[in-house]
Amino acid sequence: QVQLVESGGGLVQAGGSLRLSCAASGRTLSNYAMGWFRQTPGKEREFVAAIIRSGSTYYADSVKGRFTISRDNAKNTVFLQMNSLKPEDTAVYYCAVRRTSYYSTKYYDYTYWGQGTQVTVSS
Repeated sequence: QVQLVESGGGLVQAGGSLRLSCAASGRTLSNYAMGWFRQTPGKEREFVAAIIRSGSTYYADSVKGRFTISRDNAKNTVFLQMNSLKPEDTAVYYCAVRRTSYYSTKYYDYTYWGQGTQVTVSS
């Protein structure tokens, strides 16, 4: 079993930055794809970014150029650096693990999920 714990969320003004962390325990995840998703009330969970074993990264168009996903395999941790934040980035952010080395933009392709961390961007 894999446990994921996100941290780093909070309240920030538009144009500011936050860095989310997702610490994994229970299994080494270096061979798996890891992703970040976000969700607002009444909407489906939305793909934000993913990183695969090779280190290749993938982003939603809405965050490309502003967000950066990275991982520290030694610490079994994945990060999401969020810069130039906008009010529309406000959401609960979740990290997730897909039990393959291939990424997906579909939330239902991921098996393990963290509890989420709230990000609020004020205008």
